[in-house]
Amino acid sequence: MDDKIKKSIIEKLRTAGCVFAEEEAKLLMSEARTLDALFTLVNLRITGIPLEHVLGWAEFCGIRIAVDPGVFVPRRRTEFLVQKAVAFSIPGAIVVDLCCGTGAVGVAIAKAVGWIELYAVDIDPTAVRCARRNVTNQGGHVYEGYLYEPLPAKLRRNVDILVANTPYVPTKAIKLLPQDARLHEPKVALDGGDDGLDIQRRVAEEATLWLASGGHLLVETSQIQAHQTFEIFSQYGLIPQLAHNNELDATIVIGTKPTPLE
Repeated sequence: MDDKIKKSIIEKLRTAGCVFAEEEAKLLMSEARTLDALFTLVNLRITGIPLEHVLGWAEFCGIRIAVDPGVFVPRRRTEFLVQKAVAFSIPGAIVVDLCCGTGAVGVAIAKAVGWIELYAVDIDPTAVRCARRNVTNQGGHVYEGYLYEPLPAKLRRNVDILVANTPYVPTKAIKLLPQDARLHEPKVALDGGDDGLDIQRRVAEEATLWLASGGHLLVETSQIQAHQTFEIFSQYGLIPQLAHNNELDATIVIGTKPTPLE
C-alpha cells in the first residue's frame, strides 16, 4: 500500500483521538488483506471501538491472545501479575485463573512455566467462549460461573497458584474511565462495587479452602487500594505482601496460605 494511503489512515486515526496513530495504522494495514478490508477496520477504530477488538487479538507477555468483541482487553500492566505468579510456579503446578476474561493471564503463566494444570473461570459467557479459544490450546480447562462455584471439587486445598484479576474500579468511578473501556468492555469486568473491593473480598474469603498449604493468591489492584486489599487478605487467614512495578505502574497483593507449622 502506498504512502499516500498510509498517511491518510494515520490522519484519520489521529483526528479520531488515537494517541498512537502511526503504530495503529501499521497494525491495521498488516491485518487487512484488501483495501476494502482495511478501510472497514479503520472505520471501526475511529468510531471508538478498542483496537484489540478491531484486530481480534492483543499482544500480552509476547503472546498473541484472541480478543472477541465485548470482552475485557488484557492490559500491559497485568504482565506484572504474570511475572509474580511465574516466580512462585513450578512445572506441574495447579493454577486457577479467576475472572479470567480472555484467559490471557493463565495462558501466559503456562507459556512461561512449561506444563501446568490450568483452570480458568469467568461469569461472562462471551468471555468464556473467548477464553476457550486461548486456554484449550494450552491444555487448560475453562468454566462458566461465579468465582469458585464451577471448579471441580478435587481442586479444594490443592491449588498452588490462584490468580484473580478481579474488577476493582469503584462503581461511581466507571464513568471516568476512557471511552474504549466504558462503552465496549463489559461492566462486570470493571465494576468492583462501592469501594472497588467487593470481588477481591469474595475471592480472599474462600481462598484458603482452595489453596494448598503454602499456596499463593495473587490479585492486581491500585496503589490507593493496595493497603485495604492487604488487610482483607490478612483478615481471611492469608499472609499478605505488596509488590509494585514502577515501569508498568502495576500493583499486586500476594497472599500465602500458611503451612501447618506457621
